[in-house]
Amino acid sequence: MRHPDVDQAGVTPDVDVIIVGAGFAGLYALYRFRKLGLRVRAFEAGSGIGGTWFWNRYPGARCDVDSLEYSYSFSDDLQQEWDWPDRFSTQADILRYIHHVADRFDLRRDIQLDTRVQSAAFDASGNLWRITTAEGQTTTARFCVMATGNLSLPRVPDFAGLESFKGDWHHTGRWPNRPVDFTGRRVGVIGTGSSGIQLIPIIAQQASELIVFQRTANFTLPARNRALSADERDRHKTRYGFWRAEAQNTPFGIAGHPAPTKNALDDTAEARLAKFEEKWRNGGSISFLYSYKDLLTSKAANDTAAEFVRGKIRSTVKDPATAELLVPKDHPIGARRLCLDTGYYETFNRPNVKLVDTKSAPIVAITETGVQTAAATYALDTIVFATGFDAITGALADIDIRGRDGLTLRQKWAHGPRTYLGLMTAGFPNLFIVTGPGSPSVKANMVCAIEQHLNWIAGCVAMLDARGSRTIEPDADAETRWIEHVNETADATLYPLAESWYTGANVPGKPRVFMPYVGGYHRYKAICEEVVRDGYRGFVISGLPTLAV
Repeated sequence: MRHPDVDQAGVTPDVDVIIVGAGFAGLYALYRFRKLGLRVRAFEAGSGIGGTWFWNRYPGARCDVDSLEYSYSFSDDLQQEWDWPDRFSTQADILRYIHHVADRFDLRRDIQLDTRVQSAAFDASGNLWRITTAEGQTTTARFCVMATGNLSLPRVPDFAGLESFKGDWHHTGRWPNRPVDFTGRRVGVIGTGSSGIQLIPIIAQQASELIVFQRTANFTLPARNRALSADERDRHKTRYGFWRAEAQNTPFGIAGHPAPTKNALDDTAEARLAKFEEKWRNGGSISFLYSYKDLLTSKAANDTAAEFVRGKIRSTVKDPATAELLVPKDHPIGARRLCLDTGYYETFNRPNVKLVDTKSAPIVAITETGVQTAAATYALDTIVFATGFDAITGALADIDIRGRDGLTLRQKWAHGPRTYLGLMTAGFPNLFIVTGPGSPSVKANMVCAIEQHLNWIAGCVAMLDARGSRTIEPDADAETRWIEHVNETADATLYPLAESWYTGANVPGKPRVFMPYVGGYHRYKAICEEVVRDGYRGFVISGLPTLAV
């Protein structure tokens, strides 16, 4: 393809595209833009590639999407040659896959590791992005692609006294690249989201004493993880094309789960119980949410599923008081992230495990010797923070991004993120966001969503070069209408009824805005394709008229 090396103002960019991040999104971006014949460079803050799967090395870390789905689809040779050992892959196996992909497609030569991007500024005089690293290196590019990830900026709570703690402490999102031995130690885990739920059963088997500090009880379902047989893998591979096509037409970008045809209350109580039991036995979260059509839109329907899981918790946990603390009562099932576990509830039957409710007695300080709540003090040798991330927007806000006239992204998003299709934001030309706020992002199979986004972005860049155009950005009115659509879509569901990281509720001072698009991956993809067919409706392209939305 044709791509001008020299800008209209006579400025020569160092590269055509700068990519920030080298996880699943960054690697596929390198692959796609190279296919266009563009000069590309990726900056990665970590000392290795993998993004989320490089940093989240904590014991028990596993994907909650089936391995055969949570993988790239762009190369059938890759699909055929790679063998996933388990139904739900471990962090180590996913990272091994990512390294295989990087080597197979020779991607490492364009990745600069140990490089944290500090700022990205648009230079209107040259229609270039100027990227500056923490070390002071500056690189210019025509396009900037933020592949920074949705769950990549860990949040360590600002507890008083943390610096005085004389034991060891770790965050699940920045786990050390070495084994951590909990044998014989008194361990405290703060947080019972997905990371904590995966980690707690592992630590309980090693620690002499485990104190779990829980503020909010979360719903979690049994994963029923198992080894995949060679025959099972081979059968899937023979129909990989079919499964990938099917995934494109589903709300979550995940194939293999027949869409439900009934509403929950259309079934008898006995039939619903049998359905939920079957899903519970089979494991997995998507399958369970697919029990009925209206589990995420009708409170009455959702109550039937929530009560089923509450009953499972009460029948599993032997101590009634502990069981009641573990039973979620303040949000619909699925409105927060629906977790998967292996033996989580059973862990609280162990004599060395104690559950502490920090909603009734909040943590007030970390002391030299442990954790102090409003009700008691707990002596600990090790503290693990499973407190999650500044999700979806945190990694973007961590970079000083400046668009036209010096407008910062932090200023523009001060009251909540504003994007068009979750792909771009008005006032920031040629800045693309992979799985950004206002896209399905975390409410879809991330690898599937990443490929869809980058295929769209690559097509957009190719279009600009074919037309001889220099910049593209959303029209402000189109952006406003998209945000209204995202909000209206969320309001038609039960998602807003829960405080969660989907809304930024876990970060003090963060605007409470429901960030993902929950109209379904398949509907979102169709909208993106329609926008392109309509001549990039809602975008302003230099030298071309804007088409109204």
